[in-house]
Amino acid sequence: MHTHLMPDRMPRWADKFGYGGFIHLDHHRKGWARMMQDSKFFREINENCWDPEVRINEYLEFDTQVQVICTIPVLFAYWAKPKDCLEISEFLNDHIAEIVQKYPKQYVGLGTVPMQDAELAVQELHRIKEIGLVGIQIGSNVNNKNLNEAEFFSIFETCSKLGLAVMVHPWNMMGKKHMERYWLPWLVGMPAETSRAMCSMIFGGVLERLPGLRVNFVHSGGAFLPTIGRVEHGFNCRPDLVAIDNPVNPREYLGKFWVDCITHDPLMLEYVLKLQGSKRVTLGTDYPFPLGDLEIGKFITEMELDESIIEDIFCNATLEWLNLTKEQFLQ
Repeated sequence: MHTHLMPDRMPRWADKFGYGGFIHLDHHRKGWARMMQDSKFFREINENCWDPEVRINEYLEFDTQVQVICTIPVLFAYWAKPKDCLEISEFLNDHIAEIVQKYPKQYVGLGTVPMQDAELAVQELHRIKEIGLVGIQIGSNVNNKNLNEAEFFSIFETCSKLGLAVMVHPWNMMGKKHMERYWLPWLVGMPAETSRAMCSMIFGGVLERLPGLRVNFVHSGGAFLPTIGRVEHGFNCRPDLVAIDNPVNPREYLGKFWVDCITHDPLMLEYVLKLQGSKRVTLGTDYPFPLGDLEIGKFITEMELDESIIEDIFCNATLEWLNLTKEQFLQ
């Protein structure tokens, strides 16, 4: 339920819009491309980042049939002019919808929206529903604004009304410029970003006001679940600072949202399962990027878990999050 994909050809948005900062691809050798942000190198990617048939074959090695696909967070373009971001979102969403339509037994799609403009985002949410996507992926913050800000509520409210799932992915990591060495933005910043998003949505009352909103926080919820004791203690000892918008203890929300299983650590996954229950832990991979679980589910099958728990992680939890059924994917 957590994989990334992009088109193999991207328009030169900078040329079209008249300003820079956008990603384009440099296909410098067969099967590989450089993601370039203007003239700056961002990341080298393999054809499994854009070729749906290559991905299907790679997944079969791990007995996995279905992939939930969404864009790469660096393509969100929340910083761009809203109408330009809408055009980019439409382009990316149409591409994902085409793949889902061509391979309905192998792919499920999540869209992206211009979070910096709620009116345009809501407009695209309705179109996302029409073209067959089942939810959206959003960032952990929007131009450094937390997800509890009032301007974003109509987006979440529309997702709830339309039955669209939400996947929250860390990006634009806080403190990044102060810890570039050792890959710390990805190792330290990403888990913190996810906790930031979760605390914001809980303390800000988003989850309380929209109990039907189906939200999944990737990377097993980042730093939130391992620090729930501290978060709860802060809520109890300083309600004047923490409980100002929502009086409900944050621990009460465990099991009311989903997280994926990407812990890279069996002991941590056992802890997550105890807090969340297996029906709220989904099979994430972060495929095809190296920090993900690229041996899909292997460490889970080696944990000697009950078959019912494994089945929940491998499919049931994701199906419930996305409001889908197994029958939709049977050959």
